[in-house]
Amino acid sequence: MKRQILFAIGLIAVVGIGLASNRTSLANDPVPTEGQTVDSQKSAAVETGSPSQPRSKPLIGISTVNGESYVRAVRDCGGIPVILPSADGSTELVEEYLELLDGLLLPGGDDIHSSEWGEELHPAANLIPDERYKFEKALVNAWIQRTDKPLLGICLGCQWISVGHRGSIVQDIPSEFGGHPKYVNHTVKIAPDSRLLRIFGEEEFEVNSIHHQSVRDPGTGMRVVAKSPDGIVEAIESTDPTRFVIGVQWHPEKLAPESEVQANLFRAFIEAARNARH
Repeated sequence: MKRQILFAIGLIAVVGIGLASNRTSLANDPVPTEGQTVDSQKSAAVETGSPSQPRSKPLIGISTVNGESYVRAVRDCGGIPVILPSADGSTELVEEYLELLDGLLLPGGDDIHSSEWGEELHPAANLIPDERYKFEKALVNAWIQRTDKPLLGICLGCQWISVGHRGSIVQDIPSEFGGHPKYVNHTVKIAPDSRLLRIFGEEEFEVNSIHHQSVRDPGTGMRVVAKSPDGIVEAIESTDPTRFVIGVQWHPEKLAPESEVQANLFRAFIEAARNARH
């Protein structure tokens, strides 16, 4: 019953941010797999509409979503997106989220306060609202420490993963590295022995750049698995081969509609969440 209530809340939240088209597809439109048409998958899939039927798609929490592209990426790659509002910063529902969700996506946003890793705040920092800070800090720490469920961080989400593992952040890339301006695409190179390379299938490709901060120290139990040509950390992942914890500094949700390579990250994340249910 709790899972059905959370699922219903997620659908209401998704509709509320303006996904006027394909509203019923969140629960009913399957994503075709290789060698399978949409029609054939519809006939084979077990849907979520009836409480008596098992649910085939994993519930993916999206913390404090600030753009429908995250919702679309999760939906289009086989998950059920559930928006987790930061509201007034309350952490009351964190325990429920840990139990009910199959995976957690931490989206982009502004900056985490540097007190988290023991530095003075840089003048260029633009902090996330207090309510989001309180909620996401509690959620990230609890998810990392008390579950083994999949975790995907994008931009700010990548930095939250680092901070959650006692890592640190470059507070302003232009001040420290001189360059790497926002909104300029660049290449990234993926480590050859990484889970990320197995997911993407390509060692080097172009990504977007919408950030002025990045990970410095990935933290305990995490490692750097991608960098830009100027040496800036672009992705981190867990050193535990059985744990899906990945953070990327670029925005694959914006690229996924036109890029199969970027969509692969969401597919792998959602598949890991599906497997975590068993």
